[in-house]
Amino acid sequence: MSGSDPTVFVVDDDPSVRKSTERLVRAMGFAVRTFESAQAFLDAARDDGPACLVLDVELPGRSGLDLQRELARSGAEIPIIFVTGHGDIPMTVRAMKDGAAEFLTKPVRSQDLLDAIRAAVERDRARLGARRADAALRGRYERLTAREREVMALVVAGLLNKQIAGELGATERTIKFHRAHLMKKMQAESLAELVRMAAQLGKETDASRPTRSEAKPSEGREPERERTASAKVRQDGREADK
Repeated sequence: MSGSDPTVFVVDDDPSVRKSTERLVRAMGFAVRTFESAQAFLDAARDDGPACLVLDVELPGRSGLDLQRELARSGAEIPIIFVTGHGDIPMTVRAMKDGAAEFLTKPVRSQDLLDAIRAAVERDRARLGARRADAALRGRYERLTAREREVMALVVAGLLNKQIAGELGATERTIKFHRAHLMKKMQAESLAELVRMAAQLGKETDASRPTRSEAKPSEGREPERERTASAKVRQDGREADK
């Protein structure tokens, strides 16, 4: 079984439920693994492919809700479909708030379970796809040189090549060279796409640092606060002379 094949995990202490659910899932073309307890599920190795967990709430030892919390604490992300014969509204609300994909009451209609499993597997497939895309983006960013990262931060901040050259003490031609290379390395087809990438990367590409022109006043010009203070002193002096 490859890591990209969907797997449905079933945890239920009733052998007949495990068997019927396994038969139903296999008819969907998905791999299925069944367990009689929460601990047995935790002890088993799991592939890093799209999956979902069909979980009974009432289990011997660790309950289904306990297992949900344990998985959350360990950072394991898997959509959970709860099934129970004694569900109530507070229990359902609690499970859904903690991230459950669905909450079904026994006896569960086969079609309802099939629909829930398909939706949960697609949700997990999308999560894994997004995680792979994010890892690939970060990998491309890490391959940029230090200078290319500086240029990228200023490009996504909206500075023109000439302005970036002034900020970094380089020629405009050099900036154009770095800009072309970083666009190619990042696989960005446009400036808008590069900006979206920078937003996804977050603080790693933080372009909020002050530019030279923002960091200090222009030569020959006083800061606004100092100009105001100087004008007030001159005015007070004139009044005192009167």
